[in-house]
Parts: sequence; C-alpha cells; structure tokens
Amino acid sequence: MNYHSKKLLKLHLAPWRLGVVAGLLVLGLGVVAGRAFYLQGLHTDYLQGKGDAISNRNLTLPASRGMVADRNGEPLAISTPVESLWVRSAEIRLTPAELKKLADVLDMAPDKLSQRLHTRKKGELSVQRPLTPDQAARVAAMGIPGLYLRREYRRYYPAADVAAHVVGFTNVDDLGQEGVERAYQDWLAGKSGERHVLRDRRGNMIRDLAPIKVAQMGGNLALSLDMKLQYLAHRELAAAVTANKAKGGGIVVIDAKTGEILALSNLPVYNPNNRRNYDPQRVRNRTVIDTFEPGSTMKPFTAAAVLEQGLFTPQSVINTSDGLIVGKKRIRDEHPHPFLTVTEIIQKSSNIGAVKMAMTLTPAQFWGTLHRAGFGQKPGSGFPGETAGRLRDAKTWKPVEQATMAYGHGVSVSLLQLARAYMAFANDGEVVPLSFLRREPQEILGERVFSARVARSVRGMMETVTQEGGTATRAQVPGYRVAGKTGTAHKLIAGRYSPDRYISSFVGMAPASDPRFIIAVMIDEPSAGAYFGGSVAGPVFAQVMGGALRSYGLPPDAPLPPTLLTQPEQPSPPPRPTTKAERHRNGNAV
Repeated sequence: MNYHSKKLLKLHLAPWRLGVVAGLLVLGLGVVAGRAFYLQGLHTDYLQGKGDAISNRNLTLPASRGMVADRNGEPLAISTPVESLWVRSAEIRLTPAELKKLADVLDMAPDKLSQRLHTRKKGELSVQRPLTPDQAARVAAMGIPGLYLRREYRRYYPAADVAAHVVGFTNVDDLGQEGVERAYQDWLAGKSGERHVLRDRRGNMIRDLAPIKVAQMGGNLALSLDMKLQYLAHRELAAAVTANKAKGGGIVVIDAKTGEILALSNLPVYNPNNRRNYDPQRVRNRTVIDTFEPGSTMKPFTAAAVLEQGLFTPQSVINTSDGLIVGKKRIRDEHPHPFLTVTEIIQKSSNIGAVKMAMTLTPAQFWGTLHRAGFGQKPGSGFPGETAGRLRDAKTWKPVEQATMAYGHGVSVSLLQLARAYMAFANDGEVVPLSFLRREPQEILGERVFSARVARSVRGMMETVTQEGGTATRAQVPGYRVAGKTGTAHKLIAGRYSPDRYISSFVGMAPASDPRFIIAVMIDEPSAGAYFGGSVAGPVFAQVMGGALRSYGLPPDAPLPPTLLTQPEQPSPPPRPTTKAERHRNGNAV
C-alpha cells in the first residue's frame, strides 16, 4: 500500500459532526425505550389486544335443525353432527408432499385443492363439507397450520326415496330447498349460538372462555303422512309403472274427514341422502306441481252440475247414439249405446252423454260448478310450487270447449287438486282444507260445493263404475263398497293430442256408505298394451285402498256373498228287489 492509499483511508471529520451522529443515536435509543415503557408499563392493553386478536375468537355454535316425523312419530328427517374442513389462506403453508397427501384424503386433484385453499386471501373458507369420520380423523392427524375442523349438522332421511317428494331436502348450509323442508324453513331452522374461546395458531380450541349466546334447536314437525300407507302406496305405484312400461306416475291418499294427506308418491323419484347425480326432473313433486287433462274423471262434476240445476235426475234417459257433432268436432264413444240413463253415462263413461248434459248448462253455470269444486285454484296445501291448474274464464268459451270440458279435455288439474275436488262427493257436498301436517281431533269446517242430495246421488252413480258393467271392476275391494271414476285421456304434446300416448287415472273413495279415504292414481304414458284407467290405475287403487281400510280397522259395508258348504255327493245305492207281499200292499199287480 503506497502513501496515497493510506491517505484515502483516513477520515477527517469535523468534531461537531461526530457529536450530531452520537446525539441522534442516543435520541433514537431513547425513543425506542420510551415507547417500550409506554406500551409495556403504562398501556399494556394495546399489546394485550393484539395478542387476543390472534388467539381469542368468537366461536359460532351451530344449531340442530328440528326433526320431521310422520303422524306416528317415525323419523323422516333428522340432523346428525358432522365435521367440515375450513382454511385460513393467510396462515396455510403446504409442501408439495403435504398437498398431495391432503388431496388423497379429500379425493381431490392436487391442483384443484391448491386453488381452493387460496381462493380467498383473508378470512375463512370452507374446503369440503362434510367430511366422513375417517377423513376428519386423517386431516386432524396431519396437523397442518391454517386448516381446522368445524362441527356442523347434516340432514339424514331414514325413508330415503319413499317420502322424498314430501319431505324434500336441505343444502350444504342446512337451508330447506324442497318439500316441507323448504315450506317450514323458519320453523325447522334453529338459531346459532356463540362462545368466546382461545385458539392456537392452528385454529384448534385450547380453552373455552365464556358463553355469549346459547344455540336454540329448531322446532319439530309432525306430518300427516302415515308411513305404513306411504310405503304401500310407493310400492304399488312402482309396480304399476314397471308392469305397464310407463314414463311415470303419481298417487295421493287423503283422509276425507280431516283433509290430511296420508300418503303421496311420485315416479321417477330420487334419494335425498345421495344427490351426486342431481336431476331436477326427479326432484319435482309432480302430484302437486304438474298438471294433466283429467279425462273422464271430470264427468261426475258434469253430472253434479246438471243435477244441481234440476235439469236431470239419475234416471233421466238420454239419446247417446253415435254421431254427435259440436262445431267441427265429432264426439264419439269407445263403446256406443243408443240410450243411457244419467247413472249409466257415468257407469259406461259415455262422452256423448256427458256432452249432451253439459250443453244444457250456460257457460257460467258450468264454470261455477267447476270453480266451486276447486278447479282453476290452488288446492291450499301450503306445499311450495303447488299449481292452480287451468280453467279458462267462461266468457271466452266456445261451444266446442264447453263440450270437451264435459269429459275432461280443455281443462288441466294436478292430481292433488283432483283428489281434493272428490272430497265434495265423499263428504256429502263439502270440501275440507288439505294439510300436510297432522291435525289434532277437532271440528274442521268445510266449504259447501254441492247439496248433500246431489253429492250422495253422484256417489251412488260412481258405485256402479266398480260393479259389473262398469269401467273399473278391477278397482273393487272385497268386503267394501267402492265409488270412483276412471279417466283415460290422450296426452297433450306440443299443443296437439297424441294418438297413442295416454294419461290413465282413477279416483275413488271407500267405504262408499260413509267414505273415509280418497285415493287418486295417475299413470303417465303406459306402453305395455293396456291404457284404460280402469285396467291400469284401478288395480293400484284397489291394493292401496284395501291396505288403508284394514290398517285403520274400518268395518266392511258390503258383506261378501255367502259361500255354501256342501257335502260331496254320494252315489245312490241300487234299489233292492221287492217281495210279492210288498207289491200287493203297494197295489201293484202281480
């Protein structure tokens, strides 16, 4: 090193500069020390608050949703505790190996999981809800900071698909989406609580500090369903849909005295416990929401309308010869008869007879009868999405429209709406409100639709439908009088009636002497050969109605025909030869 380099290393500072630097250092140290004393000695609350923000949390306590049960207390929807996985994205740090292991536990692709974990930079985010018990145990064992388990409740449905369309289901947040779960969401949902807790850096609770708000369990719900009848109705409907190679079907059972819906089932159906392959078409409650043209099940209302106006009696004879034309439409009968009484028109299901009766009414009179019976109005069950069907204003009717409505074309109904309307015949002219909830024994006020005389007369006509010569002999229930009506309607597709696609239906009641149950059955597009309502829907009615009558112990009102017990005929012995004395006593010549 030469002389010039040594000279450069020498620092020549003015004495005052050294003092300034030293003073600034001392001042800085003083400020730091003073701030430390201020926070730790005089104002410890500040640091305490920062620490509490990291470790103290208000823990949300989930509330259990109320139980849904049938009228006898059998559980239909219950809440079970489950674990769900949540993440704080700002805190989580995963190695590639940990990410792959976690992805394997959750059955997710690693890249998808990574994206999920870092969707939100602040706050908390759910990763998977719910976890299986095995998944929860394996995630907890990994001990990954930023990941934590949260206790929640998940809905379980013991009856699975059998009662799915009535009960419905909840979503991942336990909010009702369909059925009574949705209709009574406010009642079933509980109110969450809160507790003040201490957590570690991994989110695990290490100390329960104090309660803030107690969680309130949701209210329980007792439905009107009778699961014995529900299982029976579901089984018989499924068997009929399969046997007839049908597209679907529906059935509803109503207590005529109380308006309680004892059973309701649809096909196709879904399992609310497993919605991986969610299909809105299967979820829809067709019995309540969908409409169809009822066909000949409308004829009893046509008969009631003319009887109510005093235009006909059950014994009135009407010319039902083939060849009736209304407007440009020719009205035909499947099996024409030259003359039929009003009762026989119902028994034989004559379109011509129904039209001739309807055309004696003014449009306002006919519309008034149908409207009072509930057509064109929501049935009032309280079920989400229930339909009012279609009944046009009488002022817009053309003669051909009035004619076709007489036998159930040009008007649309839901199956529940149709069953409700038949209560007018079962209850001597009155219709009581429907209910999906169990009702306590009490006087239920109904709405009068027909006079008691007319209702009983039409009910008597419908009894002949299930007797010899009627269209629904297969709807008979041994030991009981049954009243009902068949319906067979061409299906309306894209605004036109299909020539070979049908809606087959039957609505009936028993015991006909004092009806307790009303059952409506609809089979959509049977394609196995038979399509008449009496042969397709009638047997379903008979099986379910027989089960209902026996289950409730209702006494028979139609004694079975007597069975003669006879001894097997014995061969007569050969005559013995007579003696001469015997022949003389009998006056016989020798």
